[in-house]
Amino acid sequence: MQTIESINEMQSLAINLRSEKKLIGFVPTLGGLHEGHLSLVDYAKKKADVVVTSIYLNPEQFGPNEDFDRYPRTLENDLRQLEEHKVDFVFIPDTNSIYPDDYSTYLVEEKLSAGLCGISRPVYFRGVVTVVAILLNIVRPDFAVFGQKDAQQCAVIKKFVRDLRFPVEIDVCPTVREKDGLAMSSRNAYMDDVQRKEACALYQSLQKAEKFIRGGEKSVNRIIEEITDYLSAFSCLRLIYVLVVHRDLLEPLEEIAPGQSLVAISAWCDDIRLIDNIVI
Repeated sequence: MQTIESINEMQSLAINLRSEKKLIGFVPTLGGLHEGHLSLVDYAKKKADVVVTSIYLNPEQFGPNEDFDRYPRTLENDLRQLEEHKVDFVFIPDTNSIYPDDYSTYLVEEKLSAGLCGISRPVYFRGVVTVVAILLNIVRPDFAVFGQKDAQQCAVIKKFVRDLRFPVEIDVCPTVREKDGLAMSSRNAYMDDVQRKEACALYQSLQKAEKFIRGGEKSVNRIIEEITDYLSAFSCLRLIYVLVVHRDLLEPLEEIAPGQSLVAISAWCDDIRLIDNIVI
């Protein structure tokens, strides 16, 4: 495994790999790696000739009162795990190279990013779209891999890639969960035992919703009411939203559309922001 810090070196490597007709798979991360990230790496390894992972904690996707300063920074452990999973190259740029002092260009996806998390995190998707575009231009992969837990992010990235004609395929892999059902996230490291136990209620509520839907319930309002009522019993949790939207268009649904319905939750667990979702 080779680590690369220079943008020019990473771009030159990508050009050479493509000239050799190597299929490049790319897994971008913020660091703080866990089994969810590693599952994306394993997927890429099966499909690509060469796998590149990036570790870059992007300040542009964090709002002024969010958790950029305390976000897990575990580079040594991240590199160890990536080597164990036989990643070929790890790209680790610094912020001065990604955003020089005179940087002034940002990308905004204006439709899919407007709802869900975009309402309460107004700068998040601008930061995500901008940095993903930069990284795709540097790494030049044939495909990039993201996790279903970040369903809105995946939809937004697919949309901007399609709109701007980026020559890259976006692959989305299933959410990886802890044994207790909690969706794996770097932010899980913030939680104490009590918070962790209550955070599991998010997935439990989604399972209950799935059971209702499998039983024939089609009313979106009923599903939202059941989830909201269930989660109200947990003192650490404060809902940000519970929504049922089209899995690709992210438009609110009035009735469950089998195979196309995304049931999405965002909640505060005390001061820790969590998200989860299922597709029905």
